[in-house]
Amino acid sequence: MSTGNSTSVRRVPVPVRQPIGRWLRESRSGLVGLAVLIGAGAGLGAIVFRWLITTFTHLFSGQADYADAGRAAHPWLPELGPWFLLLAPVVAGLIYGPLVYKFAPEARGHGVPEVMYAVAERGGRIPAQVSAVKALASALTIGSGGSVGREGPIVQIGSALGSTLGRLTRLPESRLRVLVACGAAGGIAATFNAPLAGPFFAMELILRDFAAESFGAVVLASVTASVVGRAAFGNTPFLDLPPFTLRNPVEYLLFVVLGVVVGACGVLFTRVLYRIEDFCDWVWRGPEWLRPAVGGVVLGGLLLVLPQMYGVGYPVLQNAVEGKYLIGFLLLLLVGKIVATSLTIGIGGSGGVFAPSLFIGAMGGTAFGIMVHAWLPSLTASPGVYGLIGMGAAFAGAARAPITAVIVLFELTGQYTIILPMLTAIVIATATSRALSRDTIYTLKLRRRGVDLDRHPQERRLAATTVEAVAEPLPEPLPAGTPLERAAHALAVSGHGILPVVDEEGRYQGCVTAQAVAEALGDDHDGTVGDLAELPPLVTCETSLADALTALTNAPGTGLPVLDGDHQLTGWLTHQAVLSALASSAVP
Repeated sequence: MSTGNSTSVRRVPVPVRQPIGRWLRESRSGLVGLAVLIGAGAGLGAIVFRWLITTFTHLFSGQADYADAGRAAHPWLPELGPWFLLLAPVVAGLIYGPLVYKFAPEARGHGVPEVMYAVAERGGRIPAQVSAVKALASALTIGSGGSVGREGPIVQIGSALGSTLGRLTRLPESRLRVLVACGAAGGIAATFNAPLAGPFFAMELILRDFAAESFGAVVLASVTASVVGRAAFGNTPFLDLPPFTLRNPVEYLLFVVLGVVVGACGVLFTRVLYRIEDFCDWVWRGPEWLRPAVGGVVLGGLLLVLPQMYGVGYPVLQNAVEGKYLIGFLLLLLVGKIVATSLTIGIGGSGGVFAPSLFIGAMGGTAFGIMVHAWLPSLTASPGVYGLIGMGAAFAGAARAPITAVIVLFELTGQYTIILPMLTAIVIATATSRALSRDTIYTLKLRRRGVDLDRHPQERRLAATTVEAVAEPLPEPLPAGTPLERAAHALAVSGHGILPVVDEEGRYQGCVTAQAVAEALGDDHDGTVGDLAELPPLVTCETSLADALTALTNAPGTGLPVLDGDHQLTGWLTHQAVLSALASSAVP
């Protein structure tokens, strides 16, 4: 019972605190926080990775960068002279070969395809140990003379960091993929002092998408990693080159030719890389952990002949663009880099192909520049301009990532004055690559595993399943002599709108549709179904469901006959069977 002087108590709603796990998984601010954290981690990883490369290079060669040392002897082993080059890759292979084989087989090779595969097929899941193993294996490979770059390793290192953090916070796959891209972008940005190139590399090659939310997170990770990297490496362009300028607008025609020639060199690099890798697979019969050490003997012999192939080779690249080499030696370096990089990866080494593609473009572009400058000295710029633009054209030809190529080259060199001819050559190189090859240097490795990134994820799942797995029992075929009235009744009862037709010996003759029979009856045609049989798109037991779905879409009716290897009827395929297979294989 209430009294007159009783007071009512007003309840003030208390805000409910959102659990931190849910905040990280669902809110945009949570994604931002994780992106910044991954960027900082990728920046620190880039610092450690470059320190490891420097340390192992000093250890194995006694030089800061042996590529420009001119066959100098190792200061610890002067009696060997340059012959220590035969031993360095072998010793390193004995260390990183077992390390990669036992702890992280994904760390073998050039790294970026493995990250692309993880994003496309595994929801962004990358084992945590990949970061440490990749850093050690790649640093040992490069430091001992392996002719590979460091962008692939740092992409894989940063991506593994992003994936690990995302799985620890139990993020959904959509956000886990974004964090993988954040790690890749941060690694590129920090190691090359390229805060713009990092995001575009990650979006164009890793995510293959430019969605607004993911782009913002990737940019934040890149900026954070750049700040960390600049604190250690300073804020200067990665390559210190003199300023270049153009002389005449007529040169744009020469840059079109340069794009075609150097873009084709990028495609050649791709093909030689996988041919040599296949050859190494064919030759080697021993245990995989021993392969880098045994193959290191061949790599050491190549370095003994051409020591400019030692490691990444940026000093040699810079010398070429500055005009310190003759045309014959430039072409020798171009071919040598293609072979040395392919051999390093083929024997089981770990390292990237981005820097080698820049090297190849610089050699080819400078050689092209020397030729046209000798032909038209008053109209053409210095050969170094062509070498600089050739760097971007070669990467565009190999990776087919024109946006990344333009921005990477601009940030690595700081040369804005040649942006227009650079755009021209890179676009032409990309078009040349597309005309000469279906795949890029990254996607070809995945296609060889049966993974086609150009297809939608559902299409990739369908491509992995054959028709034989989902074929239904064959409906009763119609003999070729069946009258149209009986055929119309059979088609109506079947519910497919299409039935197979066989001859007197049971051989497949094609299919007849309800529409064709109805039209023939309407025209008072008194023939048989054999007169109306047509061959629909061919579907066999080995046909993938992706191709079969295309055939079903282009065929009349709701089904198609399935043939065996001898073109005998063996089953029936329907839209419903394909959709059921897709639903059962979908990743939750």
